[in-house]
Amino acid sequence: MSTKVAVIGSGNIGTDLMIKILRLSDSLEIAAMAGIDPDSDGLARARRLKVATTHQGVDGLVELDEFAEVSVVFDATSAGAHRRHDEVLRSLGRKVVDLTPAALGPYVVPPVNGDEHLDALNVNMVTCGGQATIPVVAAVAVVTPVHYGEIVASISSRSAGPGTRANIDEFTGTTSSAIEKVGGAARGKAIIVLNPAEPPLIMRDTVYCLVGECDDTAVTASVQEMVARVQTYVPGYRLKQKVQFERVAPDDPLRALAPGGSGAVKVSVFLEVEGAAHYLPAYAGNLDIMTSAALSTAERMAAHRAAEVAPR
Repeated sequence: MSTKVAVIGSGNIGTDLMIKILRLSDSLEIAAMAGIDPDSDGLARARRLKVATTHQGVDGLVELDEFAEVSVVFDATSAGAHRRHDEVLRSLGRKVVDLTPAALGPYVVPPVNGDEHLDALNVNMVTCGGQATIPVVAAVAVVTPVHYGEIVASISSRSAGPGTRANIDEFTGTTSSAIEKVGGAARGKAIIVLNPAEPPLIMRDTVYCLVGECDDTAVTASVQEMVARVQTYVPGYRLKQKVQFERVAPDDPLRALAPGGSGAVKVSVFLEVEGAAHYLPAYAGNLDIMTSAALSTAERMAAHRAAEVAPR
């Protein structure tokens, strides 16, 4: 039995998510899409695909007959809009998978803590940069404590829509927080770069972890294993080169971030994320990893719910 879901947001992310649900998911069924632009391509595509639609946002969504059977709602709008959406949907007992940086619910990064918040009414998918890099920080932290984690997410400016551009501050704050809370770093920092290059470049991410003396082989193996786990739902996710290790010199300012000024090693990991091009162009890996992570999370929720109601 499939779990019926709805999507709020008829832009790039919401539309790609709808198409992924239709093409890839055996456990989820898209019942409705809500937007605020009646002429959006997302709503037009939804109608052609026989998905119920409304251009009156969350208020119109809850009035649709199809909403009665919806269990999970994906919010692919903006951090500001999400606060009201959560209030409305929470009052109606619907689970929400939040693809905005609002972070009202616990952070979820599927290969790191995907099974920890299956009963939560609202879960937050952090950001595209967070989904791409936090698994690597967590992989390093499994082997050795991470004193400081810094990530740089570089995306094509073409793949940064109005929602992304309006939420740059939320992006950096939410991602930095999740590097610590999910990735396990004692301190975290996030930077996003909108690259205007033509032709557009695919998403690239750099992860820096400051650790103490470590087993380079064990750290490399842990990172490679984590990359393989992410590839199960984002096939275009890959290492660009070998994991790099640099022993930090005694007079390097980075030493100040290590407890007691002890020995320090900078671990550098370089990633590339190519999108699956279900709806978005392949260079928009930043959007693809968000929708793929949200889909994986909702499928885990559906499986958890099915296990709870199954006869014993």
